[in-house]
Amino acid sequence: MSEIAKTPEPPYYAVIFSSHRTEGDNGYGVMAERMVELAATQPGFLGVESAREDLGITVSYWESLECITNWKRNAEHQEAQRLGHQKWYSSFRVRVARVERDYGI
Repeated sequence: MSEIAKTPEPPYYAVIFSSHRTEGDNGYGVMAERMVELAATQPGFLGVESAREDLGITVSYWESLECITNWKRNAEHQEAQRLGHQKWYSSFRVRVARVERDYGI
């Protein structure tokens, strides 16, 4: 079972990545694991949650917009983005949101 990210008190930011995959793995699984490992080493990374059925959704949490920009500019992450455009996704959407409230049990 995937864990719910343990985030700090708001405000912080969420990057929501929604996607439809192409057929086959084509190296996606290994790269997806690597991106989670790499993101976790980046300044300002707070956590990640991911689910996949027909529609995949990954939400990563960050301290600031600057941290998100730095992650987007990471060379290894840029290579994963390039491969995603070329062979892993038939469609995707990225949304960036400021988290104002966070509650649960």
